[in-house]
Amino acid sequence: MAGNAPQDAPHNDGSHGDAPHGDALPLVGITVVSIEQAVAAPFATRQLADLGARVIKVERPGGGDFARRYDTTVHGESSYFVWLNRSKESVTLDLKSDRGRAVLDELLSEADVFVQNLAPGAADRMGLGAAALAERFPSLVPCTISGYGTSGPWADRKAYDLLVQCQTGLVSLTGSAREAARVGVSIADIAAGMYAYSGILTALYTRAVRGTVRAVEVSLFEALAEWMSQPAYYTAHSGAQPPRAGTSHATIAPYGTWTAADGAEVLLSVQNEREWAALCRDFLDTPGLTDDPRFATGSDRVRHRPELDALIAERFAASDSATVMKLLDAIGIANAPVNDVGQFLEHPVLSGRDRWRRVGIPGGHTVPALLPPVDLAGVAPRMGDVPAVGEHTAPVLAALGHDAAAVEALRAAGVV
Repeated sequence: MAGNAPQDAPHNDGSHGDAPHGDALPLVGITVVSIEQAVAAPFATRQLADLGARVIKVERPGGGDFARRYDTTVHGESSYFVWLNRSKESVTLDLKSDRGRAVLDELLSEADVFVQNLAPGAADRMGLGAAALAERFPSLVPCTISGYGTSGPWADRKAYDLLVQCQTGLVSLTGSAREAARVGVSIADIAAGMYAYSGILTALYTRAVRGTVRAVEVSLFEALAEWMSQPAYYTAHSGAQPPRAGTSHATIAPYGTWTAADGAEVLLSVQNEREWAALCRDFLDTPGLTDDPRFATGSDRVRHRPELDALIAERFAASDSATVMKLLDAIGIANAPVNDVGQFLEHPVLSGRDRWRRVGIPGGHTVPALLPPVDLAGVAPRMGDVPAVGEHTAPVLAALGHDAAAVEALRAAGVV
């Protein structure tokens, strides 16, 4: 990373200014056991780890979480895995073996939360469904993350992020008028991980306050379906879905990007009639546009978007991007340059608000990582290392009462 993302800063223990750390973290004392892979479940549990929970990540002996091999761009490690797995302990277990299952039961007997996003039906076959766990571990909060839910006509179907983007109709809204496109991040996984995280926190609160243990279930499809509600309402009540509009907003105008005289793209957004009048008067130098029936209301402006876009494009072509943005700022119109990822890494807000920390990754390197977006006053989030496969197997088993010889025997048998 270049620019303001820290490159050579010493490894940081996660403290933020003078804020207290350690026991001040709100989830210290909570233990999470997770049989997780890919994005959704690891994202949920990493956020619990950020707040101080002990997260024991159960991986396959040998290769571990298959997301470790999605790419090798971060000093040989996967960019996905580095993002999603800091501050966790990695324990390898062969869950197809009786001895491996016995060790898992030992872990669950001391855990507060169990998270899994196994393949459809696998948890139930292993006795790890919510009902079975409630009988054996009544204080354990189980969280299931699935593709399409654990019941219903698609319960047995695998689901990955882009499949769910397609199934919810999101891909049909994304891209240009000529071509649909996927959202450039794993948005279905991220949505499901966020709902799993908030669901787990709610279940822990309910257990603490009411003494009632509630199972948590989230599906990628239903998480992203919630995020599709606005275009769903629009489509159901208008008879047509919002069009693909590239960087323009499908139902608000003017709201999109235009190219300035220096070739740079700038986005502007007009949200109300006051801003529209200011744009006409002080930027387009045509105050009479507010009386033009083509542009009288927001809906009118959307219907006549091509004519409106042409007027704005002509004005943009007369000035360079810096001049355009300075003028828009002066009249109170929201605007921004269209950054690429490299420019995002150098964003002055991230450096100016001290959002970068260093975390360790396997192999002895450290890399910059962003602090969690939620700041709790007086609390510094944990920003611990990303574990190697099975890095914590021996100490975790030792804490369960397995001596060194027993651990070595399990390792020799391929159980860990």
